[in-house]
Amino acid sequence: MNTDYDVVVVGAGPVGSTAARYAVKHGARVLMIEEHASIGSPVGCTGLLSKRALEECDVEPLNIFVLNKVRGAFVHSMDGNCLPIDGRETKAYVVSRKMFDRTLASMALETGADLWMNTRAIGLENADSRQILSVVRNGVHSQIKAKVIIGADGVRSGIARMAGLGQVKKILPGIQIEAPYRIADPEFVELFVGSQAPGFFGWAVPVSEEISRIGLAVDYGDSECALRCLDRLLKENSHIASRYSGGMLDLIVGGIPIGPLSKTYAQGTLIVGDAAGQVKPTSGGGIYTGAACAKIAGEVAAAAALENDTSAGRLSEYDRRWRAKLGRELAIGMKIHNFIGGLTDSEMNELLISMNKPSMLETITMYGDMDHPSILMKKMLNPVNSRHLFGVLRAFAKAVL
Repeated sequence: MNTDYDVVVVGAGPVGSTAARYAVKHGARVLMIEEHASIGSPVGCTGLLSKRALEECDVEPLNIFVLNKVRGAFVHSMDGNCLPIDGRETKAYVVSRKMFDRTLASMALETGADLWMNTRAIGLENADSRQILSVVRNGVHSQIKAKVIIGADGVRSGIARMAGLGQVKKILPGIQIEAPYRIADPEFVELFVGSQAPGFFGWAVPVSEEISRIGLAVDYGDSECALRCLDRLLKENSHIASRYSGGMLDLIVGGIPIGPLSKTYAQGTLIVGDAAGQVKPTSGGGIYTGAACAKIAGEVAAAAALENDTSAGRLSEYDRRWRAKLGRELAIGMKIHNFIGGLTDSEMNELLISMNKPSMLETITMYGDMDHPSILMKKMLNPVNSRHLFGVLRAFAKAVL
């Protein structure tokens, strides 16, 4: 059993599998380790992926993991107003994360990466320019030598902590059920904003005409707080209550990390994906951003390993490159998140009513981008488009620009 690699990727989710695949493509000997006994389990997200997210992962929308196609959204405020957003074409896919994750892991294996399941990282130290990763595999302690460790181990990253890089400071508690629910239109997700999901939003994502994933995240408290908010949403929101028939088929409790780590590299170590906080603050999605960063991480890790220079200075190339690609968008996204989360219900109602005009809806259709919200924000702040929004967008411009 080989225990000496150029690159070891901790975490075999979509981000870890992409990092491993790109490290192999650039000439490295790569091992992925996964603490769970099954790829894609337990599930940790809504499973709504943009077209760009699939493209960034280098996969087509295959029937093996695509459950439904989505082209738009109905945004519901506290006073019952609904803002219809129609993209007029498929914008995203509802996927089985289990099958999606396995597809990407298989791609990494086919490229040449090794994979150890049921393997948990418990210690990390540097010795003679090598990283020594202590693990427990199937209950047995062992050590793995690597030139570079890539931490793709999720929101509570042990690798980031062990490397002295800390952990993402802001984590939104979230909860989701999969349940019988008569969705208004299976091509549209439903979003619920305002105090019914304080600081973030709730959602109903259609798996089919009869089943949806219903959940929310909040900008304070813990998972118990999120559970109470979801319970109120299911019982007190008249739109949901009239369509939800009770019970659940699945339950997910987790956290959404927003705001990247101030530093995502150390000697012999890179941090990527949720572990690095590379998540869109506006939507909580991390597949597109994580995969984009994972490609850079895999390439830089492989090059550094083959050059036998895994110093922090050498690996800082990764940090510079991913921030140049996504840093500004994530920073703007955080400002949008903070602004929207601070609106009162009346201000949110005013915003949605003001946006529900033919010219504004056309602008949203043309420029709306779930991966790059700053594009739409710029168009909305154009005086020609924003004349209906009055004080709300003036305050928004002051907060964001």
